[in-house]
Amino acid sequence: MKSKLSLLVLALLSVTLTQAQGLHFGIKGGANMTKVDGKAMSDEFNYGYQLGGFAEVGLGKKWFIQPELMWTEYRTRTADDFEDIINNAIDGSNRKEVKLNYLAIPITLNYRLLDWFSLHLGPQFGVLLNQEKNLLQNGRDAFNAGVVSIVGGAQLNFGGFHITGRYFTNINDINSGEINSDINNAWKNKGFQVGVGIRIL
Repeated sequence: MKSKLSLLVLALLSVTLTQAQGLHFGIKGGANMTKVDGKAMSDEFNYGYQLGGFAEVGLGKKWFIQPELMWTEYRTRTADDFEDIINNAIDGSNRKEVKLNYLAIPITLNYRLLDWFSLHLGPQFGVLLNQEKNLLQNGRDAFNAGVVSIVGGAQLNFGGFHITGRYFTNINDINSGEINSDINNAWKNKGFQVGVGIRIL
C-alpha cells in the first residue's frame, strides 16, 4: 500500500511540474482538530499539529496547484465501551488517548476568486508512520498504514504569506481489520485544519 501511494504521488507531482508556469516553495505549520468516526471511538474532537512545506505551481492567472508534504499528528480517544465492544482489546483500554502520526501529501487545485482569496479542493495521501500499538492484544496494528482523503477549504493570500483553513475526511476505512467482527462500520478520520505558510523561494 505504501509503495503504491508513493508511486501515485510521484506521478501526479511529475505531471504538475511539467505543466508549471510559475513555481514557488515555502514552509507551513498549523493545528488539527480531528476525530475518528465509528463504533467504539469517541465523538469528541481532539487537537494535534502539522509541520512541513508546500509548493505553488502556477497554471495561469487564476489557477494554481499546491502540493504539500506535511508531518501530521492526529489525536483521538476510544469510547467508554471500547473494551466491551472489542473482544481482543487490552484490559483497561476504555477512554484511551490514541495518537496517529502521518506523512500527509495533499495536492489541491486552487482558484483565485480575488488576489488575496482562493478556494481549493483535492486529494490527500497519507502514510501512517507510527501509532499506539497497545490498543489490541499482542500489540497488533489497529489502523491501516495507508489512507486517502479529500480536502477542501479556503486560503487568504498576502504576498508570500498565507493563512489556510480546510476540512478533510477519509475516503477509505482506516480500520486495519484486526479487530473483532462486531465492528461492522468503518473508522473514518475527519476534521479541520488551520495553517500558516510563508513563501521562501
